[in-house]
Amino acid sequence: MRKVAAVFGGTGFLGRQVVQRLAREDYVVRVCARRPPTSAQLYTMGRVAQVATLAADVADDAAVARAVEGAEIVVNTVGVLHGDFQSIQAEGPARIGRHAAEGGVARVVHISAIGADRQSPSAYARTKAEGEEGLLAAFPRATIIRPSIVFGEGDGFFGRFGTMAAWLPFMPVIKGNTRFQPVHVGDIADAVLACLHDPATEGRIYEVAGPRVWTFRELLAFILKETGRDKRLVTIPDGVAKVQAWFGEFLPNPPLTRDQLLLLDRDNVASPDMPGLKELGLTPKAVEAVMPRLLSRFQPGGGRRIRPD
Repeated sequence: MRKVAAVFGGTGFLGRQVVQRLAREDYVVRVCARRPPTSAQLYTMGRVAQVATLAADVADDAAVARAVEGAEIVVNTVGVLHGDFQSIQAEGPARIGRHAAEGGVARVVHISAIGADRQSPSAYARTKAEGEEGLLAAFPRATIIRPSIVFGEGDGFFGRFGTMAAWLPFMPVIKGNTRFQPVHVGDIADAVLACLHDPATEGRIYEVAGPRVWTFRELLAFILKETGRDKRLVTIPDGVAKVQAWFGEFLPNPPLTRDQLLLLDRDNVASPDMPGLKELGLTPKAVEAVMPRLLSRFQPGGGRRIRPD
């Protein structure tokens, strides 16, 4: 009997890592995405016909039911930083949990976020909490993983600020004292597999984070150093940041939103009262061990040594 896994958001930054690990464990993997890619990159993660893409929007009942039919495990990595928080982050996990329960799925692992809170002023954090509650109501044995900001090759954090370091005359700092505990994308994917292997993780919530707590300003200073850019860190007043965020929301991919400003009012670090990577038998990778090589492409000359004429 073949083992089938369905990964929602499997084409994304984290989802691809999960797909790769499941393929190594001999699962037939359904990569579920709202718009499946046309490239063959995902298919090379496994044997012929082992990895397949499926059009499945988490807001569509019929599509979700079709995606989980016959699956042994389901992993949901879907999340958005702007857009329709309610249907994607609040209602989507409950829909997945409901159809997983009806379809006889054995395990569900859901990626949420540190800071998920029903009382948060941020719609992102509120809907993350609603999604957790809805999933557990429909599928009480689900395991929830809450990461801090995620780093690794192709991430949206260090990549964005690396580009800013290369092109802007200074590095803007917004909410510079907010604390983060960055976690490597591979460590989150490993945590997903560790949860799937251990029945004791059923129904539990894990907060996964890296070995060091950084302030936002410290992270930006690190990026400037590793990109070889001798530029000033300039604090942006809250009022100016709010105006910039308002204008930014008119862009298809806003660099900053008002909701993200609300998120930055709270630290994003793992709670000492919650189980994390250690309890899953994993040792987190450090930003300092991974990112210098990846940030080198933002150095003058693209990280290549430039010979004098």
